[in-house]
Amino acid sequence: MVHQYSSQAHLSPSGDTEDIVALLAPRLAYFAGVARTEHVTRAAQEMQVPQSTLSRAMVRLEQDLGVDLFARRGRTVSLTPAGRTFLTSVDRALAEIEKAADEVRADADPATGKVAFGFLHTLGSETVPGLIRAFRADHPRVRFSLVQNYGEAMLERLRAGELDLCLTSPVPDAPDLVARRLDEQKLRLVVPADHRLAIRKRVRLAEAADETFVTLEPGYGLRRITDDVCKEAGFRPRIAFEGEEAETLRGLVAAGLGVALLPPPAVPRPGVAELTVTAPRAVREIGVAWLDGHPDTPPVAAFKQFLLSRRGNLLPT
Repeated sequence: MVHQYSSQAHLSPSGDTEDIVALLAPRLAYFAGVARTEHVTRAAQEMQVPQSTLSRAMVRLEQDLGVDLFARRGRTVSLTPAGRTFLTSVDRALAEIEKAADEVRADADPATGKVAFGFLHTLGSETVPGLIRAFRADHPRVRFSLVQNYGEAMLERLRAGELDLCLTSPVPDAPDLVARRLDEQKLRLVVPADHRLAIRKRVRLAEAADETFVTLEPGYGLRRITDDVCKEAGFRPRIAFEGEEAETLRGLVAAGLGVALLPPPAVPRPGVAELTVTAPRAVREIGVAWLDGHPDTPPVAAFKQFLLSRRGNLLPT
């Protein structure tokens, strides 16, 4: 005999989606189990739940939907047309949940998990590949999701939960972040090869006060450092070009379009001379940052400790 319901559904068709999901989600696996076996007792045994719990869950599910999902004959049930339609979507939803659970478990696996790691463009050609190679000597199967960006953009992705760790400069000082200084890098005054200063090995930055500068755009850490160091040297740089990548700036310098304060290149570039700045002190500090209170998976914790162990020895010599 088919069971009919006279009770009103708990949710109207216009009910909030979040409310519907909260009501239905705990019962979907029960529904799929009963639909698969077409027998309440057998489904309860397979899922290791009391039969009464399963029966009540199915009754509440139908009441919340306001639709009969099963035709009942004793403990044997069969799906109604509405039940078959619902099962198709439920199976798909449960499969997606299982896939998501598998993915997050895999990402947290100590041996094969994933680290979402951000770093500055200027650290991408040499520093970061060397760090990952050294880390994977002891953790050969750990995977990395790598993101190159400027400092402020990486910190925003850190706050959004898209990154686990990032190497950045300057070292951030923010209440929601934890940051540790790892190393410092001397900046050089880069001039065209035929520049009046190119025959020098060392220079005071004030000697370039009348030069045209090429720099990174505002918001980049290196731009802030350039502005601050020039201010300390007693002048405000006249900026002709702003870019997003240090090696592009070197190309502009080589073309005779200005001078720049830059970290050392991974590979020497022809057409420029790189001068040590003797005064003021021209360096950028590099540190690692992460979100305060954010729990680490085992692979993230291992890589974080590895980076901290490289304090003072982060950059290639």
